[in-house]
Amino acid sequence: MGAGVIQKEGGGGRRRRRGRSRPMAEINVTPFVDVMLVLLIIFMVAAPLLTVGVPVELPKTAANALPSEQEEPLTITLAADGRLVLQSTEVSPGELIPRLRAIAAERTSDKVFLRADGSIPYERVMQVMGALNAGGFRNIGLVTDTGGPTLDGRDE
Repeated sequence: MGAGVIQKEGGGGRRRRRGRSRPMAEINVTPFVDVMLVLLIIFMVAAPLLTVGVPVELPKTAANALPSEQEEPLTITLAADGRLVLQSTEVSPGELIPRLRAIAAERTSDKVFLRADGSIPYERVMQVMGALNAGGFRNIGLVTDTGGPTLDGRDE
């Protein structure tokens, strides 16, 4: 990865002239390409690991996404089979409020995101929201997928 020197041969006659050397002006891009390919592979492997691991069929709405914050958001997932998952740890309904209170004591933000499967009854979602409120989280965001009905007669 550098510039070499190309020497010019002298002409054919009796007199030999000293050839002038000039720098080679080509850049070797092979190491750059190698580094880029390694970075591409690292990002391709790491990207799927950044998602929350509980599969949920979220309902679709026309609402816009919330702006992101600096602190990692707390996420509660209510799966289709009724399981409660706090971040990536499954919790029983009886131990949800004590865990939430312990987490709320350590966090600066009272924002929590609730991911509930679309097939879960509304009453169950409201029970979990009540538990979030009792646990010290009053700023609850409901997570949905975009592209749902807008209730003005047209679907997006």
